[in-house]
Amino acid sequence: MDNARRAFCIVVLALFCCSCGGRSPGGGKAVTPVASSDQCLLVLAEDWDSTQGTLSLFERSWTGSWKAVGPGVPVFLGRKGLGWGRGLHPEQTEGPRKAEGDGRAPAGIFTLDSAFGRAPLAPQLKTFPFLVVNGQTICVDDGVSSRYNTVFQADQIPVRNWDSCENMLRSDARYDLGLLVGHNPPPVVPGGGSCIFMHLFSEPPLPTSGCTSMARPDMERLLRRLDTVKRPVLVQLPRAEYGRLKTVWGLP
Repeated sequence: MDNARRAFCIVVLALFCCSCGGRSPGGGKAVTPVASSDQCLLVLAEDWDSTQGTLSLFERSWTGSWKAVGPGVPVFLGRKGLGWGRGLHPEQTEGPRKAEGDGRAPAGIFTLDSAFGRAPLAPQLKTFPFLVVNGQTICVDDGVSSRYNTVFQADQIPVRNWDSCENMLRSDARYDLGLLVGHNPPPVVPGGGSCIFMHLFSEPPLPTSGCTSMARPDMERLLRRLDTVKRPVLVQLPRAEYGRLKTVWGLP
């Protein structure tokens, strides 16, 4: 290949790459913690100790860029704010770290694998799985149990090996609709934090023990939009960390 033709090919390749919207020349997304996702729930808080934040839904366009879907909505976080959790993101060394019972909601990037709630109140979801809870649905928060940080039907387990758990069918309305957050996934770290959900506001609305809560109309709109094929993720960060990691992690 002569020099002129080689130079022409380099220019064409460079122009093609610039038009990929963050994707590789082969058409794949750039390697970032959200590279395989086309839906992102972004929750931003003012700082690590903030108990409130704003949730915005983003979807990836055909060019690979993120586009906001609807306005941001208010959410409550843990009563102690945020702390780095275990999820899809690389381990972080600066800032507080989420632990069992610390009152912090997890910061980082996490999968969203299923919605949950009461059967009569389940929205008509066609593109996202829904777990119908009943009086036997629990999540184990006992760090020494082999079932720590798992949701299941207690009556289907022949041998009970946990001393504490959270009932998913509550007397209040907080778990009428919600999302299971993939925090502290297998291999689960004992004491690393368990039973993290996105759920409805308490009455009156207050910070949570470590989850993210929102108004019912906002939850319903969100659940009807989520699509398993788009591999939705939850991103929760203080604004300073978001500014530091937005480009590195490929965030909206």
